Amino acid sequence: MKILIPTAKELNLTAPSAIPNPLSAQTQAVLGELAVMPVADLASFYKISPKRAELEWQAIQALREGTAQHAPALYLFDGLMYRHIKRQDYTKEESQYIEKHLAITSALYGVIPALEPIAPHRLDFMMPLKLDGKSLKAFWKEAYDKALAEDEMIFSLLSSEFETVFSKKIRQRMISFKFLEDRGGKLKVHSTISKKARGEFLTALITNQVTEVERMKKLNFAGFTYRPDLSSDQELVYVKEV
Repeated sequence: MKILIPTAKELNLTAPSAIPNPLSAQTQAVLGELAVMPVADLASFYKISPKRAELEWQAIQALREGTAQHAPALYLFDGLMYRHIKRQDYTKEESQYIEKHLAITSALYGVIPALEPIAPHRLDFMMPLKLDGKSLKAFWKEAYDKALAEDEMIFSLLSSEFETVFSKKIRQRMISFKFLEDRGGKLKVHSTISKKARGEFLTALITNQVTEVERMKKLNFAGFTYRPDLSSDQELVYVKEV
């Protein structure tokens, strides 16, 4: 069983450092394409200022040369979803649950264990990087599928940007989640609700050691409860009354 979460643009650069593992061949290939871009091209690619692009160029070179600072991915990313995940004072059982079941999907590193040490970087699947004529999604598809080949149950807290990297065969095995607010009988969803709820839902999974769909349906977290009338076999819907 695997639970998948996406990366985040916001980073915590004070996260505790960790010794990295060797880079995969795929990661090295992506870095190779980025490393040969002049600063001016990086500024255009990232849609950032030349000054910021210079810093990105230095970070890419450091990562490629093995001198970049690394931190466990779960602590390095610091977006809204991550800030609503329990990330400290784990019990032994909670730590084991995370190590066994939680994975993060990345456009630079692939599908990695949540506590894998990685370096701060800027890359997502919407960026127009080509590798051997392939888009980033096409380039990573085989490796993404292989990472989940042995997992019968796949729980996705991903956005479509990351889910569509996987082949249709893998996506058909995924169970996804939707989080809504009930405001006077009107159901509403937006990115802020979803990101916060994903983190709170994941915290509930970790705290309660949940590995089965039926137990997920019984969870109550941050005011959300399961709504069978809105759900399907492939998507579980939770609603919070406001």
